[in-house]
Amino acid sequence: MGRYGPTEPSPAPLPDRNAVTDSNAPEADGSVAADPSADLIAARRQKLRFLRQELEIDPYGGRVEGLSSLARARNAFDADAHEAFDADPEGEDRRPRMLVSGRVMQHRDMGKLVFMTLRDHTGDLQVSVSKAQCEAGMFRLAKKLDYGDVVVAGGPMGQTKRGETCVWADRVEIHAKSLVPPPEKWHGLSDPEIRFRRRYVDLHANPDAIRTLQDRSRIISRMRAFMERRDFLEVETPMMQPMAGGAAARPFVTHHNTLDLDLSLRIAPELYLKRLMVGGLPRVFEINRNFRNEGVDRTHNPEFTAMEVYEAFGDCWSMLELTESLLHELAVASASDRRARGDEEVGGTDEAPVIPFDDIPVNWARPFVQVSYSDLFLEATGVDLRDEEGVRAKGLELGIGDAATRDHWLLVNVIFEEVAEALIDPARPTFVTGYPSAISPLTRPVPEDPDFCERWDVFVAGMEVGPSYTELNDPEIQQAKFAEQLQGADDEDQAFRTLDEDFLEALRVGMPPAGGLGLGVDRIVMLLTGQRTIREVIAFPLMRPEGSGGE
Repeated sequence: MGRYGPTEPSPAPLPDRNAVTDSNAPEADGSVAADPSADLIAARRQKLRFLRQELEIDPYGGRVEGLSSLARARNAFDADAHEAFDADPEGEDRRPRMLVSGRVMQHRDMGKLVFMTLRDHTGDLQVSVSKAQCEAGMFRLAKKLDYGDVVVAGGPMGQTKRGETCVWADRVEIHAKSLVPPPEKWHGLSDPEIRFRRRYVDLHANPDAIRTLQDRSRIISRMRAFMERRDFLEVETPMMQPMAGGAAARPFVTHHNTLDLDLSLRIAPELYLKRLMVGGLPRVFEINRNFRNEGVDRTHNPEFTAMEVYEAFGDCWSMLELTESLLHELAVASASDRRARGDEEVGGTDEAPVIPFDDIPVNWARPFVQVSYSDLFLEATGVDLRDEEGVRAKGLELGIGDAATRDHWLLVNVIFEEVAEALIDPARPTFVTGYPSAISPLTRPVPEDPDFCERWDVFVAGMEVGPSYTELNDPEIQQAKFAEQLQGADDEDQAFRTLDEDFLEALRVGMPPAGGLGLGVDRIVMLLTGQRTIREVIAFPLMRPEGSGGE
């Protein structure tokens, strides 16, 4: 028998999904009530059996050709053709026919009419099914669909009597029967823990969630296109490394059984990208996944995406121009996308968009702000950062535990991060320039003042988005800088700071002068989409085990 079987008695009605029940509430006899979702699941399984046994339908479908997105179908609606058909239903039907698929988000059985709202990655669209216009089996199937079922529907594009654009379906198929009752009747998940643990539900229950991931994909594509227009070559470097380098961060460690070799997941690709420059590739970039065995908060995830860039015969100032151009271009394009879909929160002009982030109206107009590290430190503390005695006194005043013994420049940076970064205007992208050399061991010192180096960090809305350096390519100075950083670190820091002898050997072969850059892709996506937490812009963020508490 075909996909739509003969008319048969319908299965028992579903339990009232509007009933509110506390699954943990005790009964009168003191026992715990049964989970109400069990009845809903049982009812759905009964429908599954009905589809297979009575209607002889495969409820998990197969390949379908010629599908259009719901947005494309909606845009195909032809008002003139609809009015002509309405005036003369017996005449030629010029209404465009569309075949669509989606998940059932609303379902209303009106007797001889069934209305359902489908949702896909482009939005929602109503499908209307009339008993008079489709096979009996199809209509019976349409009446038995549940919230969450994945269906295919086809027919002419028209409107309901209320003016709602819809597909007047004469073809209805089920291609995935949902056996799990929807959360909050598909009106969207609200508990963040449930949302991120059941991301596959969150994405279709909350349209903003899937839109954010779509925006992320566009942003990364634009980053890649920008770099290629600048004649940079995209490369891939090892994600498992014998020695984690390129940053001061605690790595994840694994073991290769066959080689009996301890390996680290990379914390940064920097040293390998520089090896490629030694090998003769002058302009390279990598959009990469990095892994750091550290904390989780609203701006940090242990697995994150970054873009690192190296340009032979460039410096941090050529990287500054590149970064400002890139971020401005991304902001302009993202603002245009958001305006096109009716987002009224985006302000400013086409070339100077203002995109809100965490209640901060970030103005992406060029040029970005530039301010020196030393000036910010002095403004925040009233102390010149070369004044060792004054710096230690300020550290003690701020309650920094090892302020009396910590290396001077490392203490300077702790104080800077604690009090000076807060002075940066969060509403303007800002380059902080001239960092101390001692905290930047891979960076070329300023020739006239070697206490400082050719480095900047860019901050937006209170977040560090990424640093840039004029790369150090003198192997002897590099070795001394590695040793200096290790000497100044405490025992915990020394556990995950390394001196990479193979990288030093590569420098001895000869690396051209270069500018280097690292940008946090996840944070850029947060800023341009207005998402307050990094978990919103990652498809599957790391979560604590269920029941452990905390975020």
